[in-house]
Amino acid sequence: MFEPSNPNQKIRNFCIIAHIDHGKSTLADRFLELTKTINQRDMQEQVLDQMDLERERGITIKLQPVRMDYQGYTLNLIDTPGHVDFTYEVSRSLACVEGALLVVDATQGIQAQTVGNLFLAMEQNLEIIPVLNKIDLPAADVPGTIKQIQNLIGCPPEEIISVSAKTGQNVDQLLSEVIKRIPPPAICPNPTRALIFDSVFNDYRGVIAYVRVFEGQIKPGDQVRFMASGLELEVLEVGYFKPKMVSQARLITGEIGYVVTGLKAIDNCRVGDTLTTLNNSATIAWPGYREVKPMVFAGLFCKEGNEFEKLREGLGKLKLTDAALTYEPERSVALGFGFRAGFLGLLHLDIIQERLKREFNLDLMVTTPSVAYKVKLTKGTEQIITCPYELPEKTKILQILEPIMITDIITPQAYLGNVMELVKSRRGVPRGKEIEYLDETRVLLHYQMPLSQIITDFYDCLKNVSSGYASLNYDFLEYQTCQVERMDILVAQDLIEALALIIYKDEAYKVGKKIVAALKDVLPRQMFEVKIQAALGAKIIASERIPAMRKDVTAKLYGGDVTRKRKLLEKQKAGKKRMKSMGRVDIPPEAFLAVLKR
Repeated sequence: MFEPSNPNQKIRNFCIIAHIDHGKSTLADRFLELTKTINQRDMQEQVLDQMDLERERGITIKLQPVRMDYQGYTLNLIDTPGHVDFTYEVSRSLACVEGALLVVDATQGIQAQTVGNLFLAMEQNLEIIPVLNKIDLPAADVPGTIKQIQNLIGCPPEEIISVSAKTGQNVDQLLSEVIKRIPPPAICPNPTRALIFDSVFNDYRGVIAYVRVFEGQIKPGDQVRFMASGLELEVLEVGYFKPKMVSQARLITGEIGYVVTGLKAIDNCRVGDTLTTLNNSATIAWPGYREVKPMVFAGLFCKEGNEFEKLREGLGKLKLTDAALTYEPERSVALGFGFRAGFLGLLHLDIIQERLKREFNLDLMVTTPSVAYKVKLTKGTEQIITCPYELPEKTKILQILEPIMITDIITPQAYLGNVMELVKSRRGVPRGKEIEYLDETRVLLHYQMPLSQIITDFYDCLKNVSSGYASLNYDFLEYQTCQVERMDILVAQDLIEALALIIYKDEAYKVGKKIVAALKDVLPRQMFEVKIQAALGAKIIASERIPAMRKDVTAKLYGGDVTRKRKLLEKQKAGKKRMKSMGRVDIPPEAFLAVLKR
């Protein structure tokens, strides 16, 4: 055990990492109960999941720090998300701590993101404590899962702590192991450097920066500089998380807490920036995080045209707490003014859309998501295409490259054939040692796949072919050449920019037929015939028609000359012809979903 000789020798900084639903947030609840950080009357399930959205969906979206006092030690815990779209939140947490609890579900064993998160922790040279959770469940395979963890990490079985986060069994032993095995922060008094790993906006106090102090100390009254922007401000308050903010006299080396400076400009507080004090100033910023690059892009437009500024403000505030979100203004003929936003995946897009709706009361239209293509032009330059309509003319294009992902899939051996067939149908290519056996019944598959084949419904299909047992993890590998082109969608002879998409040339006819058939089912009928077409350039490759609604204009006639009836029908026919030539069709949100789920 590390002997405490000064205050920061009694600090332990650690986070919990795991696959989705392996019990990270429940384990954090037991820690808070055991250390009496939260009163019993305030205790609730997933107490660190502070957003309503997190509670409703049962997932962690945002990292959440909390300080616990236990046996004379200060334990700083950061609870992290499990979904692959929020891996960036995990990497930010790992940069602020000295150790990580790698939690594995005893009923499910090692999963794809268990492996992915382990590699992230190993890159940071963290002390890793393997934890076997849910040992109280009847389906728990404790010996088998311990063997899997041993094969993965190479540790002796006595180093694996078996717990039940639900009942609290052995959780006190786990906290003792945290104190014993995770090293204290290094002692670095000069100069002052604190890494900003997250931030929130408060209407009264401005931007509140979440920091890990690596060197020196910060206290109220200090003049601090944001090293990336050069902005200098006075510190108004510092403190820590319990998990609510509690102010204190200072933050010392090794502590995790918050800094309030009254900063109002959201753009000046960047995640990964370094805070330093002017009286103990640093010249070199603390190494931040690798800049995350969004992989999925979609247009965000307000249904009400006068809410554009409200959308801009909402995105600005969400960007403060979500460094992976990017956006820039965009104008669409069909949808008006909006933003082209970048996300890490479809769940990320879904969460941002839902937060804009709840927190800023915005009703949005979201265009069909697309990946970022790299286009090499004949004149020797390169450009990144995030929207189908940015694709230059064919004559100007030398080469188009698409993002390729390293894809790891863990599946029971019984479903191996189904999974491999699915991956092959999505243009997956084996990478290195294609099949790796974790034990007698479970297989780890290594592939590389185009991101465009993963983002729409690959995860759903994977769960379907494996009866829900397979798990997926992926990360960016490189850009590779591809044969793609833009498909335009025309509704009533109008080109609908928002429905355009980039597709593989060899799939054009099949995809075109599926999309026009799907749109026929969701577009409302009009008083005139509506033609739906899919086109490659000037060539129509698929078409459907929605028949006109017909009003019986002859209902009021009773007998008489048949020419009166013909005259009314001819008049109706001429009117429908005129409407067809100038009528427009409003595109409902379901149409974008139909294109996405093709």
